[in-house]
Amino acid sequence: MLPVNEAERIILDLVQVLDAEKNSEIVNLENAQGRILAKTVKGKLDFPHWDNSAMDGYAVSYADVKDCSEASPITLKVVTEIAAGDRPKTKIKPGQAARIFTGAMLPEGADAIVIQENTIREGDQVTILAAPHPQEFVRHQGAFYQAGTPLLEAGVNLVAPEIAVLATAQCTQLSVYRRPRVAILSTGDELVTPEQTLLPGQIVDSNQYALASFVANNGGIPVKLGIVPDQPEILKNAIAEAIESVDVVLSTGGVSVGDYDYVDRILAELGGTLHIRSVAVKPGKPLTVATFANHNCLYFGIPGNPVSALVSCWRFVQPALKKLSGNNNYQPHFVKAITRHDLKAGGKRETYLWGQLHLVDGEYEFTLAGGSHSSGNLINLAQTNGLAIIPVGQKLIAEGEEARVMLID
Repeated sequence: MLPVNEAERIILDLVQVLDAEKNSEIVNLENAQGRILAKTVKGKLDFPHWDNSAMDGYAVSYADVKDCSEASPITLKVVTEIAAGDRPKTKIKPGQAARIFTGAMLPEGADAIVIQENTIREGDQVTILAAPHPQEFVRHQGAFYQAGTPLLEAGVNLVAPEIAVLATAQCTQLSVYRRPRVAILSTGDELVTPEQTLLPGQIVDSNQYALASFVANNGGIPVKLGIVPDQPEILKNAIAEAIESVDVVLSTGGVSVGDYDYVDRILAELGGTLHIRSVAVKPGKPLTVATFANHNCLYFGIPGNPVSALVSCWRFVQPALKKLSGNNNYQPHFVKAITRHDLKAGGKRETYLWGQLHLVDGEYEFTLAGGSHSSGNLINLAQTNGLAIIPVGQKLIAEGEEARVMLID
């Protein structure tokens, strides 16, 4: 069995990022959510686009008001009013001011903003009760971004903040990586679909649905191949078809040491190189990772138990899929958290216990999911957002102690 970190290193070394020239497409900004930039974006506009006010108040010449105070106020004549979206038509001369609102363009001759709380307005006169600092509350053109410089780098995942930046910069056509295609197949004569009547001894194939959701949430296109029976030739044909048409294959079941576990042998018959056969992790010890000389496809054979399947995906498949997709931020994320329950393990394998991570008064706390932590118990996996890790050689992390927790996206 390989240590977890060694298995992760091998997998990520095997992943070849999609070629940005051959595997990209142009999308409109409206369709860019969740996509990965294939080319660095450079904007054509400064931001702010022009000098503007950061507050409601009065645009003034600093030289006019620099010495004023509540004890020694200065009165200026208000010669214009500028709302957001207006283009100023009046130049501010000595002894004058402009009523201005947040976001409005600064008029010529003004170089500071006096907030309205520090003024008294009477007709077309405004009395300044406190001197602003030089350039106070003025957002200068290009202070946040200069046109022609990199705005967003290739490899960035486009979500709400990035979409807002691109919209502001009027970058509406974007080069993004294509979505990797991921085949999902479930092996086992005992499996039935959720629509079928469940007979004694049968098991509902939840993995097909869980993994399709997992793939879609991580930027891939799930290709559901359904249930494949424990018949070597049928399974071999299904795997052969999959590795020719997708970037990644996820098969569940058939990778342990049972009489009906054929996957590793079939992969070898298809010319596959098996890089990983098992990992010192619980749950999810049986893990097959293979590549093929004639196919640019990465194969993951993961356990059939539904919890083991998802833990394997979160720990090993997710970073691989993100890296393949061109996402720069592909490494798993870990935090330190105070556990609110005893965390127990056998000590021989790195153990992952699922539960909920909360931020309480600036510190993370981990609450263990209730019920049995069996790889066959899918029920208490609901609402999981973190996996607490018990290292090899350790059997207990006591309540109140600090634990390392992997975040689940």
